[in-house]
Amino acid sequence: MAVNRTPVLKRCRSLGLEPMYLGIDKKSRRNLNRSNKKVSEYGLQLREKQKAKFIYGVLEKPFRNYYEKADRMKGMTGENLMALLESRLDNVIFRLTFARTRREARQIVDHKQVTVNGKVVNIPSYLVKAGDVIEIREKCKGSARYKEILEVTAGRLVPAWLEADQENLKGTVKSIPTREEIDVPVDEMLIVELYSK
Repeated sequence: MAVNRTPVLKRCRSLGLEPMYLGIDKKSRRNLNRSNKKVSEYGLQLREKQKAKFIYGVLEKPFRNYYEKADRMKGMTGENLMALLESRLDNVIFRLTFARTRREARQIVDHKQVTVNGKVVNIPSYLVKAGDVIEIREKCKGSARYKEILEVTAGRLVPAWLEADQENLKGTVKSIPTREEIDVPVDEMLIVELYSK
């Protein structure tokens, strides 16, 4: 399996991203002395695509598949793409505050610690639907790891399209998120322009 091993803060700096979008509270101490080089239109589009891929931890081929699926759906392609990325199981675990970062959420799913509607799912890219109940497995609930995670993520807001029960490590998907409910600093229209060339 291909894994992106780029240092997170370094990548955040190069993309002009705040690490908090990845669930990381560290700040890079290096200052950005960007040269005033004019970025081409293609450069801007590419940066937005790289930002989205980096935030959600998706590689090029699956990302392109998401774009094609979003293109076939009704409505705006860019908004559909963001909704698909946001509906990934690893992202939902992160949004429910059951993981500190999306990478940790991915690991939790990989290690078969999550059930969707009572069935164990270990595919981070599994797309949740409205009405799905996501829960951490009973045998994992008592572990010190989750107590620690809940302490760290206590102040994080759960988006309106999800309902979280931190006590029982359980969450419900109320609806598929709209673009307004997704707080990711990505201009999806530039991604659509890039792919529709």
